[in-house]
This record gives sequence, structure tokens and C-alpha cells, in this order.
Amino acid sequence: MDSSLDTSTTESSTSSNEKTGLTITIPQKNHNYIWSDITQEFLEDVKDLALGELLHDEMFGLFEAMSAIEMMDPKMDAGMMCNRGFKHIMDFDEQIKQNMLKIHDFTSEERIGIIDTTLACIVSWLEGHSLAQTVFINLYLHKPYLIEDKVMKVFSLSIYKLVEILKDYIHKAMVYEEEDFQPMQYGYHLVPDISEQRMTGMLREVEEELARKLRSSPNVDLIQAEYARIKFVKVFYQALIALRKENQLGNADNFRLLNTALEMLQIAKSTIEFGIEGLEDGNSSLLGFEPMINQRLLPPTFPRYTKIKPKKEALCYFEEMVDRLKVVCRLSTTSGLNQVLDFFIDFSKTGPCILSRSALQLVFPVNNSKFMKEHLRDAVRTFIAPPSLTVKTLLGNQQAKQYVDSYLMRCIRPFANFLQLCGHNRARQRDKLAHLLEDFSNLQDEAERVDAILHNITANSNIARQHLACFGTWILYHTLRIMIMYLLSGFELQLYITHEFYYIYWYLYEFLYGWLISALTRADSFLLEHDLMNESGKQKSTNKKKPKHKKKPRPYMKDIAYYQALQNMCGGYYKALLAFRFEGKLQVPNPQFDCEQVRYEHRFAPFQNLLTPPPVQYAEFREMTSLQNFQHQPVDSTYLYIGGCKHFHQARQLLETIPPESDIVELIKICKTNFIVLKLLAGGHKKDSNSPPEFMFDQCKYFPIIKLT
Repeated sequence: MDSSLDTSTTESSTSSNEKTGLTITIPQKNHNYIWSDITQEFLEDVKDLALGELLHDEMFGLFEAMSAIEMMDPKMDAGMMCNRGFKHIMDFDEQIKQNMLKIHDFTSEERIGIIDTTLACIVSWLEGHSLAQTVFINLYLHKPYLIEDKVMKVFSLSIYKLVEILKDYIHKAMVYEEEDFQPMQYGYHLVPDISEQRMTGMLREVEEELARKLRSSPNVDLIQAEYARIKFVKVFYQALIALRKENQLGNADNFRLLNTALEMLQIAKSTIEFGIEGLEDGNSSLLGFEPMINQRLLPPTFPRYTKIKPKKEALCYFEEMVDRLKVVCRLSTTSGLNQVLDFFIDFSKTGPCILSRSALQLVFPVNNSKFMKEHLRDAVRTFIAPPSLTVKTLLGNQQAKQYVDSYLMRCIRPFANFLQLCGHNRARQRDKLAHLLEDFSNLQDEAERVDAILHNITANSNIARQHLACFGTWILYHTLRIMIMYLLSGFELQLYITHEFYYIYWYLYEFLYGWLISALTRADSFLLEHDLMNESGKQKSTNKKKPKHKKKPRPYMKDIAYYQALQNMCGGYYKALLAFRFEGKLQVPNPQFDCEQVRYEHRFAPFQNLLTPPPVQYAEFREMTSLQNFQHQPVDSTYLYIGGCKHFHQARQLLETIPPESDIVELIKICKTNFIVLKLLAGGHKKDSNSPPEFMFDQCKYFPIIKLT
């Protein structure tokens, strides 16, 4: 019985092979497989998919697509590069024996080319590639002490020290992910037996030697190019050493070193053609470089294909890096945790490189509990001036002091995480913001209890100013900022589809910016009250008449006006998008295949654990955005367009009251343009057209210009 079953199975397999040329194994007797070629059908079907779109199936989703490796593609299959041909890879010693590698008598063109390509390799490493496939494809770095040419020997040793200090910065800051930076050394020893002072002295000796040649050599341009590159390495290395020192951030010497580095980079960029061709020119046999020398050191997985950065782009990268380090040095002029937090957030928006992000983390000691506690105390005092931190009677009250200290200690870790979060790349920040909201939700509960206790203490102490939700208002302000950052980051990362914009802007318009303005107004009133009481106290102590003086400006007048402008802009977008949906100009997915409630709940999922502000459920959202809730009936698209116009006009007026900065000017331009577009639509322009509008995020990552097509 068994043998006959095996025979029949084999016969079935063989007959199938004659038609298809495939070998299959049939586990059961009655199974018949008919194979069909679906290549043409597949190619026809995928024509409907745009670039970047993915067809989702229950057996093949995004995880499988990201895990798949496209064979024979050089970007995905590194074996296509390293296994091509039968070239023997020679190391440093072998190339010396074959007279293929120079160790003396370098020409200026060779030095310039090797230096520029090495700097390009460092940039490629800082962009997320491995040391083995970037910096250490330079054979001169394998045995630098054997190099007889003084310039090349000192430069090679300086690269070791430079890589060491760069790695130290990034490793200590710990704000990198696997896509940002690869810390593996692949067995290379990055710490040669040379001190930082000795390395700086060696670079200075070479610099002085080149300066003497510059005065006597006929090839002034070539020597000047070498001199600029060596001096750049020296001053850049010195600047990195100086930034690590405590209390030396705003030192004038730091700015001098960084400015000198920029000057040398300008010379290097203008003389880049003097060097021999680099790896980006298709020259795989550049003097001293072997791209495949470390291929055997890579792990037994599919390694990332590495393309070295072009030399000119690498020098531009260093130029931007130095500019950002100058910005980091300006942190020394920032006082108070609130201003420091704003500095970190604004710096992160510029998309800084991994080194400058790490440097900013290291110059502000977030891991020092005592330091952070005092900064938090000053931050609360500056923001809202609570009586528990400003009135002498309460400052001496041990019970009040104990509760305040306990709460501030609870705040250290969440605020340290907030500052550290700003050092991560923008995509990772969104995930971390969602987790940070959980910590701030706990701080809100704690703030309510502390405020209630301190209020009772102030009431029993017969103090004129009562402690009313001061800590709660302060922590609510930061919670709302995190929520707004989370929603706006979706626009920056292009996570939202156009038909989702209207409820994102609605949430910002109706709730978040309104709550934020309310928190700032409350803090503003507390600060004014505190100032008035201080003035009256001084007058009583000096027994003088009340002097005539001008009315003091509100402390948060500028911030309130700015957020009111953004609130109006969000209102303008919301009403414009609602009008587009009303007219059918906004493409909405078929409810059979896409559920708006699921999308809504997914976008606002991190807000569900917060008590203040309370999360808005989808049913409430639908009820609040129903057209029946508008004041004027009947509601049509013209009414909505006019409402959007008013919002953008109001936003423009508010922004014009704020001192003009680059981002303010951009927002005013956006408001003007959108006002004109909505006014045209309200007048019936292109009313019969069903073409969907375009949202251009060129001027601003969060607030687009509406364009009619």
C-alpha cells in the first residue's frame, strides 16, 4: 500500500514537471497542482500603483515588504558588489611590496585628494554607515606609523583622534538610533598612544612647516590648499576638545576656533579640484583606498551598500556642522529652563546632524539631579510666580518646602527625557513624544494634589496671594506643547493623507491652542499680580507716594498673540477643508475599505490617558463638526470659505504685531496667499471644477499654501 502510494505520487510529480519544468513534492495522492505564469498579469495590475504605494495583503504586509531583500540590486544585495570579478584584495603590506602604495614623496595633488576623500569617508560614517566601509577603507590608517611623509603621517594619526572624539560625543549623548550611527569598531583600536595636547602640537608643527613652504614655494595655490586642510583639522579638533570642558561653552576662544574652521573650509572648497580623483568619480583604485578591504569583518547578514559622499558635499556637510556648533555655543546666553527647552526644540527643527545634536545634549547636564531641580524651581517661579516659591512666609514653611521639593524631584526625569528627546531624529521624536505624555499625565495628577495642599497652607497663613493651581497650570502648559508637537510632526513626516487634515486642524483649533492660550493668560495674570504686590510692598516700606509710571506690558503678550495667530490659521484650514469636502473637491476613501473612526482614534491615541485636556472621542467630534452646529443656516461652501478668510485675515493681523523674524514672515505670506485663494473660491471661482486643491508645504512644514489646480 505504501509503495503504490509513493509511485503514484511520483508519477503525478513527473507529469507536472513536463509542462512547467518545476519539481514539486505532493504529500497526498489526490492533490493536483496546476502552475500558471502570472508575470504579465502582475505587471498590468501594478500600473495602477503610484511610486511608493504598497498593496497590502493579509499574507504580505509592510513588515514582509521591509524585510524582503531584492536580489541582484546593488543597494540591497551587497554581494553584487563584493563578489563581482576575481580581483584579489591586497592589504597595506601587500601593496607596499608590490610598489602600489606610496609612503613617501607624495605630490601635493595626492595629499589633497587623500585628505578630501578621508574627510568624505568621515561624513559617510556620521550619516549612518559603518567604520569598516567608510573611514577604514583608507589603508594609510591601518599602519600610520609606517608612513614616512610627515604631513600624511600626522594627518592619519589625527583622523584616529578625530574619530575617537566624535565617537565619544555621540556615545555619551545617546541620542542616536540604528539608522543614525553605527558604533561598532570592527576590531580597530581608536586610541593611539598620543595625548590630545601632543596631537594638537604635531598638527601645529605641520601647519608651521607648510606656512614656511608657502613663503618660498612657487606652487603657492597647492601649498595653500594643503595648509588650509591641515589647519581645519587642527582647529576643528581643538574646538571639539574645548566644548567638552565645563563652563567653557560661551568662551570667545570657541567662536574663534569655529570661525577659523569655516575660513579654512572655504579655501578647501575653492581648491577641491587640485586633488586627485576621489571614490565618487568611479575610481575604485584611488591611491591608498580599497573599498573591499574590510568586507570579511562585516557580520554574516546582508550589509548596507555604502557609497562614499562626494568630496564637495562632504566639505559642505562640515561647514553646516561647524555653523550648528556655533549655535550650540549660544546656549550659554540662555537663562532659565523654559528658554533652554525652547532652544532645544528650535534647534531640533533645523534637522541637525548627529554630532551637533549630541554636542547640545552634553553641554547641558540633564543627568545632574541637583542642577535640574534648581532649574525647575526657577522655571516655575519665572513662569507663574507661585506664592510657595516667592512669598517669604511660605519659603520658611517646612511643610510647604517639603511638598514643593518632592514635586520638583518627580519632575526631573520627565523634563530630562523631554530635553533628551529633542536630540533624536525627527521620526523617532514622534514615538517618544507619545510615551512622554504618559509621564506628564502622572505629573498632572501629582500637581493637583500639591496645589490643593499648598492652597490650604496659604489660606491658613493669611497670605494675600493664594496658591491656586500654579503647578497644575505650569505642567499643563508643557503638556499642551507636547501634544501640539506630536500632531504637527505628522505633517512634517508626511504621515497624514489630505482627507485627514480637517480633523487634525480642528483638534488644534478648537482645543489645543485654546487651552494653551488659556494657560498662558492665567500665568500672565499671576505674574502681573505678583509684580503689583511687590511694588506696593516697596512703597509701604519707603513711605513714598505712588509714582506715576507707564502701564507695564503683559509678560506673555507676544506668546499669546503668536498662539492666537496659529489658532486662527488652523481654523482657516479646518473651514476650507470642510468646504472642499462639502463640494466634493476632496477625495475621500470608500467607507467600505477605510474607516474614519479607526483613523481618528489612531491619530489621537496618545491623548487618551490625559485628564486635562480631556480627550475628544470620535462621536463627540462628529457631533461638534456637524454642519447643523453652525450659527447661520443654511450652511454652504461659500459661508465656510468666508469663515476661512476671516481666520487667515485675523491671523495675519496678529502676526504683524509680533517683531518680524524669518518664521513670522513666512507665516504672514501663507496667510496672505490663503486669504486670497479662499476669497476667490467664496466668489465662485472654479465652482464647477472638481479638481482637488493642492497643499504646498514649501514655505512651512506644518501650515501649507492652498493651491487651486
